[in-house]
Parts: sequence; structure tokens; C-alpha cells
Amino acid sequence: MFDAHLRPLIDPPLNRLGLILAGTGLTANSVTLAGFAAGMGAAIAIATGHTLIGLFLIAVNRFADGLDGALARATAKTDLGGYLDITLDFFFYSAIPLAFAIQDPASNALPAVALLASFYANGSAFLAFAVMAEKNKLTTDAQGSKSLYYIGGLAEGTETIALFLLMALVPAWFPALAYGFAAICVVSAGARVLIGVKALRQTGR
Repeated sequence: MFDAHLRPLIDPPLNRLGLILAGTGLTANSVTLAGFAAGMGAAIAIATGHTLIGLFLIAVNRFADGLDGALARATAKTDLGGYLDITLDFFFYSAIPLAFAIQDPASNALPAVALLASFYANGSAFLAFAVMAEKNKLTTDAQGSKSLYYIGGLAEGTETIALFLLMALVPAWFPALAYGFAAICVVSAGARVLIGVKALRQTGR
């Protein structure tokens, strides 16, 4: 919901940094992989009870996720880069709830399952429409310049990362936060399905 509103604020400084780093030979894919490593490190830290370290590594992962796009725009966007970016993002999003479940199975396992199921529903609606949008030559720049069609929703990247950071900061709140955000994701998934159905009906196919 907030991603499109934050783009005008975060893209300009990231694009300037991307231009600088592009001159050093740093590649977007290397930043994507480094960010993914930080994200997996965050999951390991949380699973072993080191949630503040996890919080820091989540922030590193998200910084890298913004920087790889800026580097790609400063050099050349590729399908491989876009594929790695979205795929590893989804791996990261699934790893954090799992980490909390491992940390405290008795309290966190069921809320984590609910959250992951809602992520699955939301992600399926998002990715399935992206495939159909490509087939029908639909485009949007509402979320900035992306490798695939980003259909908006209540639960997007900004909200998810804010949730993860709050969970890492106050681990005892995980069950309540997980159930609450799962409900938001279910609503978001339903809205994305409705938006997708309407858009594809308008194509006449």
C-alpha cells in the first residue's frame, strides 16, 4: 500500500549511489545475492534467539534490495536480474516467519503457519497476474521501473518489512502480529484477484 508513495523518496538517493557504484564494476546481481545472504543470516539469527542481530540483517537485506535495482538502472536491466530479485525476495519472506517458529515452536508455530499461508495466497495472486499481464502486454510504473507487472495491494514490501522489524524488536508480539498481518494479507490477496479479474476481462481474452 505504501510502496508507491515511498518510491519518490527512496529512489533518487539510491539511483545516485547506484551510478557511483556502477563505476566500480559492482553488479546488480552480486548485490542481490549479498542481500539474500544477509536475509538468510537474519533468519538464522532469529531462529537462534539473536533477534536484534536479525533486525540489523533484515535492514541490510532491504537496503541491498533497493540498491540492486538502482545498479541495474545505472547499467542494464536483465531478465536474469529481475528473476533473481523477485525469487530471492520470496525466499526471504518465507524464511523469517519460519525462523520465529523454530525459535519458539509452542508459541509461534501456528501463527507462523497462518502467516505463511497468507503469504502464499498473496504471492500467488501477485505472480499469476504478472504472467498474464506480460502475455497481454499490460504495463505499469506505479511501483517504479520493475522487471514484471506489480499489481498493488494492502500488503506490499514496505508493510512486510515493517512487520518483520517490529517482530524482531519485540519477539513476544510475534503471535499477535502474525495473525493480524495474515488477515491483512488475505484481504490483499482477495483484492488482487478482483483487480486481476477486472483487468483481464477488459482485454477481452
